[in-house]
Amino acid sequence: MKQFFQPGQTVLFQGDSVTDSGRIREDAHSLSEGYPGRVADIYNALFPNNEITFYNRGNFGNRSSDLLARYEADFKALKPDFLSILIGINDVWRRYDENDPTSAQQYEKNYRTLLTQVRNDFPKIKIMMIDPFLLKTTPEKFCWREEVDSKIQVVRTLATEFADYYLPLDSILNTLCCTNLYTPAQLSTDSVHPTYTGHGVIAYQYLKALDII
Repeated sequence: MKQFFQPGQTVLFQGDSVTDSGRIREDAHSLSEGYPGRVADIYNALFPNNEITFYNRGNFGNRSSDLLARYEADFKALKPDFLSILIGINDVWRRYDENDPTSAQQYEKNYRTLLTQVRNDFPKIKIMMIDPFLLKTTPEKFCWREEVDSKIQVVRTLATEFADYYLPLDSILNTLCCTNLYTPAQLSTDSVHPTYTGHGVIAYQYLKALDII
């Protein structure tokens, strides 16, 4: 266990609805009851009076292109010292519900542009990249696997260039299910959005990746 963040630092959680988790838009400091709020709660409990500012700017329905569109307001303006990004499942989903696919090549271009901007604006920032994931809860989404895997491969490639920390979340969650520690439905009822337990598991893995616990 270690106090990973330094006093006065800003930690920013970015992504889609998995990160959003129902945060209160009117409250700039709302973290939600999802994994961002759980990470902050555990960290604050372990290290009280740490002077760390946590922000959740996950946004329901966002794709990689939306993160680029929000860059000035929801990345640059917050001046983060540590940034985690979990994005990609909607780049997959829109292919199937709106016939509006995002190719792996476009996803990589969007993500690379975003990460390049972050590195240029904040040379000392630490970045954690997190894989999008798909669990075997709902059979109608089983056909998404190839698309999800293509996005995960992009994250892995970019992580070698840009990330200080990489969290292979799809592999972790599916391994937990394969070893019968959890059922897929215990972690997500729709294969995509975590349950309360699922968010707890993600928060634990997040903190573990940083050697905080």
